[in-house]
Amino acid sequence: MGVWSHEPFGNDDAADWVYELENVQDDAVLAKVFESAIENKDEYLEADDASVIIAAVEVIAKLLGKGTQVDAYTAQIDEWVNTVKIEPSPELLEKARTALDLVLSDDSELNELWGETEYYDDWRANIAALKTALAK
Repeated sequence: MGVWSHEPFGNDDAADWVYELENVQDDAVLAKVFESAIENKDEYLEADDASVIIAAVEVIAKLLGKGTQVDAYTAQIDEWVNTVKIEPSPELLEKARTALDLVLSDDSELNELWGETEYYDDWRANIAALKTALAK
């Protein structure tokens, strides 16, 4: 996993996932990310899947006007958000919150990996900011 930042799009997995949004005009791709994690909640959450969950939550935060990252890595996302103008449903927000909790669980590889670094608190703070952004 290539990582250069604790922010949602500061890793290769999230950056690659952005292309899933090309030619998509609804939030189904976001829901799919969360539903996959929730359906497999009793299994170990791999780091790449957790990174995509965080990225998808950031997209929702941006749809709500509460994004946590604005830089060259989010330019394509910002353009998509401005084009589709989707209002996330309460159901989608709940799925996002549930999936984000899985990222922070003891069965999350990404949580373990960040826990081994000096940037763990920064990463956790970013997750907390995303949770706050999801609160309507």
